[in-house]
Amino acid sequence: MPKLPYAQDALAPVISARTVDIHYGKHHQAYFTNLKKLLADTPLANATLEQIILKSHGREDMEDIFNNAAQAWNHNFYWKSLSPVPTKPDARLSDAIIAKFGSFEALSKQLVSVSASQFGSGWGWLVVDDRRDLAVVKTGNAETPFTRNGQLPLLTVDVWEHAYYLDYQNRRADYLAQTIAKTLNWTFASENYARI
Repeated sequence: MPKLPYAQDALAPVISARTVDIHYGKHHQAYFTNLKKLLADTPLANATLEQIILKSHGREDMEDIFNNAAQAWNHNFYWKSLSPVPTKPDARLSDAIIAKFGSFEALSKQLVSVSASQFGSGWGWLVVDDRRDLAVVKTGNAETPFTRNGQLPLLTVDVWEHAYYLDYQNRRADYLAQTIAKTLNWTFASENYARI
């Protein structure tokens, strides 16, 4: 499990130190703890998270392994998708955002809307799809974009209740609007976009 890339209080007031402490220290840690137990003495014990996810995806006999591996990976990616200091997309990603969505504000609204519409637990994502085009998608529970026709995730927002309930209660859209407007790590998204 990687270290948190900033102090637990660094995202406040958008996301409180208490939420980060419980989310990272309890929920995120539990996925790694559970996965270690599930993989002990198996051929996947030394595999990467990505390899475990791809091997176990869609297999009923490996559902627990997939859920814990994918949630571990999603959370690793989530913490990198957030930044305590304002960031902006680089020129290449900015151009792609304007070409696809018309404006940065339009992308932000779509990311809030799509993510908020996820029924139950899950994730909102900015991805590059199989046509090499930007897209906003949502996934339920532990699903992750790279199991879906090879989508490349650029950044994510967590819409499991543990990500926001202490700070926002049932106001998921408020959490998303604040998180997307103030804490998304566009430097990280730009680095991911540079890989295509």
